[in-house]
Amino acid sequence: MNQNNRIFDGLGRLMNEAAGVADGVRREVETVAKSQAQRIVADMELVKREDFDALRELVQVQGEEIDALRKEIAALKAEQKPA
Repeated sequence: MNQNNRIFDGLGRLMNEAAGVADGVRREVETVAKSQAQRIVADMELVKREDFDALRELVQVQGEEIDALRKEIAALKAEQKPA
């Protein structure tokens, strides 16, 4: 009976240690994967969302200004034709 207890105690300790090692390996793999993903994203030179939104708004305003200028030019051309 005492022999069985020692076997189960040893087996329990071994399983505990294996779980600890597996958890450590999992954390290490997560860390490596996260750092690799961050490096890849940094290498891609992606634009930040705030910069993209600001540029989109600027382009929209410029498009409206261009449309207004085209209408002005068309009106000026129309005034010149009758003369």
